[in-house]
Amino acid sequence: MKGKVLTVVTNLVLAAVVIAVSLIGFLGGNATAVSYESDILFYGGNPEGNGVSLTFNVYEGSEQVNKILDILDEYGAKATFFIGGSWADDNIDCVREIFNRGHELGSHGYFHKDHSKLSVEGNFEEIRPSIKLLEMVCGKQIGLFAPPSGAFGENTLSACREMGLKIIMWSRDTIDWRDKDVNLIFNRATSDLKAGEIILMHPKEQTVKALPQILSYIRDRGLKAVTVSENLGE
Repeated sequence: MKGKVLTVVTNLVLAAVVIAVSLIGFLGGNATAVSYESDILFYGGNPEGNGVSLTFNVYEGSEQVNKILDILDEYGAKATFFIGGSWADDNIDCVREIFNRGHELGSHGYFHKDHSKLSVEGNFEEIRPSIKLLEMVCGKQIGLFAPPSGAFGENTLSACREMGLKIIMWSRDTIDWRDKDVNLIFNRATSDLKAGEIILMHPKEQTVKALPQILSYIRDRGLKAVTVSENLGE
């Protein structure tokens, strides 16, 4: 019970900071930061455990995804892959390989839209098809959604609540989609890393190069790379 209380407190403290950073960083620096609090919104997991979560938002890069899977296997690590539906539709075998290797699948929407600008129905129309596709591929219920660019609003929260989805954000962003400096990606992922954190990554060449160092750091600090659901205590 104590761990769950600390997890909720951690999520709420991180909420305002992460929303401000993500909106400014991803939406051009002119967005008005809005802080949301919800029992289905998560920025981290259990700070009293030893798990941290690597999350990969995927709308491209099947070749890099396969390299990431091999590296994760090498280190005995698990991760959560948030899959874009339009990419999954053309890469069914790769999606199935992610699942078959024991990793977790979540939705990243279908067409990488700005969910903060969508109505409740618009959120349904963007998220539901991706959920159905992933469930068809893996034969397992999908319970997680990561909004593209970290953009969401009250309508997203309402839609996800009705669909039984948790919205997953992050506690640290490697910004690997923009910066190709492997050392910079490594430092963003690991500097003062604590249990319960969620690290945002993408299937990029520079990420693949940084990943062994990141996983070595996690292992050497007595931490363990686990799925988001495990990190949340499920």
